[in-house]
Amino acid sequence: MRRLRSLILAGIVTAALVGISACKPGVHPMNQAELHDLATRYAAAWSSRDPAAFARFYAERGVLRVNGGPPSVGREAVKATAQSYMTAFPDMVVRLDSLTHEADQTIFHWTWTGTNTGPGGTGRSVRLSGYERWSLDADGLIAESQGHFDEAAYRRQVNGG
Repeated sequence: MRRLRSLILAGIVTAALVGISACKPGVHPMNQAELHDLATRYAAAWSSRDPAAFARFYAERGVLRVNGGPPSVGREAVKATAQSYMTAFPDMVVRLDSLTHEADQTIFHWTWTGTNTGPGGTGRSVRLSGYERWSLDADGLIAESQGHFDEAAYRRQVNGG
């Protein structure tokens, strides 16, 4: 009888533990060091002139939206968006300034520099600061990024006005 009670109790504990772990399948939130590493590698990928490497930071159906514009949905679309920036500003560099957090989002603050020497470019240098609001998936990939920067400052710098 004692052995049966032990087995029943063990079964209840096991079932409870399985139930607890099933509540959050695959969710393993990143700690601050892991997020900082992700952001550092992300900035380097923006600066790499390799849009495919950049797009790999996004989930398969990840979304990149800049200043509320049309979203780039999926890795191929994210890759195309990155390629457009990399082509227009072949020397562009994105630097991680800081990371902050709000609720379930990470905010990647950056400084972006580059010279508009791509096809049809103005030859002018641009320096902007901005941020991206990231929602990450359970695999630590970007499910959605909402990017923000001062478009008027960008236009003044790129057009020289």
